[in-house]
Amino acid sequence: MTIKKYKLTSCLCLFCGILSMQAQQDTSIPDLVTDRPDATEAPTVVPRGSVQVETGGFYTSFEDNNIQEETFTYNTALIRYGLLDNFELRLGWNLEESKTTVNGNTLNEIETGFSPLLLGMKVAIAQEKGWLPEIGLIGHIFLPFSANKEVRPEFTSTDFRFAFNHTLSKKSGLAYNLGAQWGDDSPEIAYIYTLAYGYSITEKLGAYVEVYGDFPEDNKANHFWDAGLTYAIAPLIQLDATIGQSITKGQDILLSAGVSFRIDKRK
Repeated sequence: MTIKKYKLTSCLCLFCGILSMQAQQDTSIPDLVTDRPDATEAPTVVPRGSVQVETGGFYTSFEDNNIQEETFTYNTALIRYGLLDNFELRLGWNLEESKTTVNGNTLNEIETGFSPLLLGMKVAIAQEKGWLPEIGLIGHIFLPFSANKEVRPEFTSTDFRFAFNHTLSKKSGLAYNLGAQWGDDSPEIAYIYTLAYGYSITEKLGAYVEVYGDFPEDNKANHFWDAGLTYAIAPLIQLDATIGQSITKGQDILLSAGVSFRIDKRK
């Protein structure tokens, strides 16, 4: 089992409140901290009673021995709801299309459909204090019966990860995840990691660079990199764009763009 960018896109993050690039006029409004566009999950939960929507699209391609595999994801919808001050619920569903080209000829069977429904939660464990990082725990289950037959995996997938965040300066931060995932088309477990560095270019514009990957029990390790930009068009609305590829064999290109916004509970 290999780590899959298209699955993680529904739960990606820009990891640090200072990197959310929000020019807040009312300091009582929490910053918008999203779980896209990178693969590093944030330890921060959505404020209690708020609904946060994160969506976008992406494209991946890999060619080997004149066989090209392409994946188009048109909607990476993730809905997050702050149930408690330190706990959020998560719901996600991707609309995907995959096609295979052999020697320049596209096969007739193009797989299109919704990926397995994602159900999950995030718990805020500890706030950042001095050299101690902010810590969160995230878990998901992916229900295969909710997917279209063309893209339905053989096994139920689950994952968990501990998310950590360090503030390096007023303009920069470092975040990383450690966890595991299993299921999909293989029952073996894969240990996952991510490491991301973010920098605030202006109050609204941010940039990040990241490495991530997995270590399957019975296969070779897979490693990837990506980099991107975020731009806050309003205090609670953020745009993003990403480019990346694999370090090991498996992905020639990743292109992604999306938007995130939050609706706060009226006081």
